[in-house]
Formats: sequence, structure tokens, C-alpha cells
Amino acid sequence: MHTRRSYRPGRSRTVATLLATAALLVSACSSSGSASDASGAAEAALAALPQSTPSALAPYYGQKLSWRTCGVPGFECATMKAPLDYAKPDAGDVRLAVARKKATGKGRPLGSLLVNPGGPGGSAIGYLQQYAGIGYPAEVRARYDMVAVDPRGVARSEPVECLSGRQMDAYTQTDTTPDDKKETDELVDAYKKFAEGCGARSAGLLRHVSTVEAARDMDILRAALGDRKLTYVGASYGTFLGATYAGLFPERVGRLVLDGAMDPSLPARRLNLDQTAGFETAFQSFAKDCVRQPDCPLGHKGTTPTQVGRNLSAFFKKLDAHPIATGDADGRKLGEALATTGVIAAMYDEGSWAQLREALTSAMKENDGAGLLVLSDSYYERDADGRYSNLMFANAAVNCLDLPTAFSSVDQVEKALPSFEKASPVFGEGLAWASLNCAYWPVKPTGEPHRIVAKGAAPIVVVGTTRDPATPYHWAQSLSRQLSSGRLLTYEGDGHTAYGRGSDCIDATIDTYLLRGTPPAKGKRCL
Repeated sequence: MHTRRSYRPGRSRTVATLLATAALLVSACSSSGSASDASGAAEAALAALPQSTPSALAPYYGQKLSWRTCGVPGFECATMKAPLDYAKPDAGDVRLAVARKKATGKGRPLGSLLVNPGGPGGSAIGYLQQYAGIGYPAEVRARYDMVAVDPRGVARSEPVECLSGRQMDAYTQTDTTPDDKKETDELVDAYKKFAEGCGARSAGLLRHVSTVEAARDMDILRAALGDRKLTYVGASYGTFLGATYAGLFPERVGRLVLDGAMDPSLPARRLNLDQTAGFETAFQSFAKDCVRQPDCPLGHKGTTPTQVGRNLSAFFKKLDAHPIATGDADGRKLGEALATTGVIAAMYDEGSWAQLREALTSAMKENDGAGLLVLSDSYYERDADGRYSNLMFANAAVNCLDLPTAFSSVDQVEKALPSFEKASPVFGEGLAWASLNCAYWPVKPTGEPHRIVAKGAAPIVVVGTTRDPATPYHWAQSLSRQLSSGRLLTYEGDGHTAYGRGSDCIDATIDTYLLRGTPPAKGKRCL
């Protein structure tokens, strides 16, 4: 079962390891309305906040962080306070976990570089400690303090909680391509139980985990770090967070990189439909590559991508009727839902295609679902002991608050199925039903689709990958046009996001911008 999310993986890890800290499916970025509503919604624009700091927020902006050693050698951690409710700063605090790795080299210090890998719900601190703090280019790490904050409700920052591990096991195995009313009712019941669990375990927090609030928290962190302006690299959902910051505080924008950009002006149904088409584009690339390989279980040289898709769909239907063994200690079998998740997970990085071929071969020819289960578990951040991170909980909490639900009823989903199945014959049906998950959320959304202009901001680099499955390229084109100082950088390739994924051209262009402040030339394209 999919919730909507998008998350940036690390540079060169295989899916089996990188997805332990990665998430997918932007379906999480939801809002109501049909695709035809997009033009009307886009008339609204995010308004900048006043440049002066309100007196009620002065204690937060003036706080001093107390750093201590923590976890991974070379990293320091601290706790930052922010108001739970910015409309009522005196009503209580939320405590946010912060981590940093001090600049390691010579040369003029450039301040702090804040990183966010996406989600919503991905741990920025985990990303910093496992990758960014050691894997970013040496020149960047030499000049910047590498910094991360887990957004409110995420991981170390007062995490949203919803279900137990066993409950999550049941949730992730729920059929998202219902064949009859009984299965449809079971899916709706699963969404309701998930929402009720979040409402029962995190009632006070659910109303205050929006992207706008997280962006305001970032400005408090900027001040606490002593930086006059914010330098930031955000990927996937992190682009929405970074763009929101720019819209609220355009005069405080330093060097911002938004990689794998989202389009904040689109309603949820359009976002989800676009992403469904994005996964189809990625699958087509995988299919073309697969049939050129001797170990492709879905076809052979000469098999068309369309037929590859039909073969995979037939396999999914077989699993729907007869799940196969996985060797899982908890007795889980591989059914259609978990298998689909495993395949979608591998669409994020073309480096994982070989792993996917192997997993599909084992499942299709040997009735061994272990490989696809590994991919699915990595997507959901489930460990070998059956424990889940709070990724899925925070993901739903943020997205269901940010924008109204894509669909509010079963009837609406059923009417929209043809458009989703046209966008992706393989994944469309499941992704359409996944878009129903916010319909039963216990708190009302506080946001709407909107443009982000950030008038007066310094140049902002927006990066788009032409065959990105999770954040389609035209989203980056749209965001770069919305931003008054947006500068589009294009990567002609596969996979989700571009920076640090193997393109010397992309990496050199972004590194130059971070180190010297020189944005890419207009129309810059990289291979």
C-alpha cells in the first residue's frame, strides 16, 4: 500500500541499502481538485512574511544552541525550540533535533549548508550522518558546516506515531487494486484505521506539522546558527520545503539548490496523475534496458516495453490470487501490494535495475519473493525485527495537512481510474487508490495549491531530470518559471534527482554555485 511521498536517495548505494533511509511516491503531496482546477489554484501565491521578527518570536530567534557529541564521530547534535503554533507563540514549544559537521578544510568559511533529503518524513539528520556529511564533495565540506534538522514530527523531532509494527505489516499488505466491494471496503477500512491511529497517538501534533511551519522553523535555525542568509540543498519534497522558505523569507535566501523539484501550484489529483505518468516513463526505460539483458524475466530482445508491462501486470495478478513465500520470519508472503512496492522502489535509481531483475527472476521463476520483499521493506523503512521508522506516519501527517485530499470518496477514485490507467497501465490503478489515503484524516488541511514567486530572492537553482519517476521534469520547469529568480538546470537522464548521481556536469555546476555563488547559465543542460 502506497502513501504519497518522494525522497532523495544517496549517491551510489544500491537500493537494498539506500532505501533504508529513502522514501518514494509524492502521492503524499496532496490537494483536492481535478487537473482542470490547476489554473485557478495557481492564481494564489505564497505571501512573504514581514522582514522584521515579531517580538513574540524573539526568544526563539535569540536562543543559543548547546552542541554535544553524538552518534557518528565528527558530528555534533543540539536541540532547538520552536513554537508549536506560530499564531500562538506562547502556547507551547516543539523541540527539534539538529546535527552538524563542522567545516573540515582551509579557506574562507561560507557558513552553514542545510540539507534535506525529502519525504516528507525522511530524517535529514540520518541523511547528513550517513551520506551528506561525508559524501558531499570535499571542497564543499571544507568551506561549509554541514547541517540538518529533522522537521517537526519527523524522526528525532517529536515524531508522529500511528501504528504498531504488526499493524503496519497488515497495512502494507492491503490490496490497493480492489476487485470487488469487499476488497474496496477493506482498503477504506485500512485508511481509516491508519488515520485513527495517528489521531489517537499524536493528536496534539497533527495540526502543526505543515511545510509552512517547517520552513519557519528553518529560519529560526538560520538565526541560531548565526547565518545572515540561508544556504540550502533540498531534494524531492525538500524542494517544496526550500521553495516555501524562499517564498516566506525572500530577502534571507542565500544559495538555494532545489533538486528534483515539485510544483506547488498543482492540486493533488494532478500531482498524483503526473507522478503516475512519471513512473510509467521510468518503467519504459527499465523495460527497454531489461530486454537487452540475458537475465530479464519479463521478455527478451525484441520484446516491446508495452509487452514487458503486460507481462509484469500478469505477474501482479497472479500474486493477487496466490501470494508466494518469502522466508520472512514473521510469515509474510509476497502478494501484489508488496511486489508492486518493490518494483516501484527500484524505479528511483537506474543503478538498482540489476537488483530488480534478479528479484523478479527469483519471484517469477522460483516462487521466491524474498528479493522483492527486501525492496518493499526498504521503501517502508521496516527493519529485520519488524519495526518501522516513523517515515510513513510523518509522510501522511504533513501531506494531509498541507493540502486537501485528492479524492474524498470511493466514487471519485472509480471515476478517475481510466485517466490513471492511461497514464500508467502497470501502476495507474494502484496509485489512483493510494490517492484516497487523506480522505479520512482526523484534522482538516490548512494549505492550498499556490505559486511561489519569492520576489527579491537571490538566484535559486532548480534542477530537473528528464526521466525522473517521482518528480516529473515539467514540475521543475514550472517551479523555475514561478520563482522570480529561478534558474533551471536540466539533467538528461534517468532516476530521481540529479546532484551526486554520476553526472560530472551536474555536480560541477552545483558545486560552483555553492562555492562561488555563480548560478548555471540559462538553458544549461547536462548528460
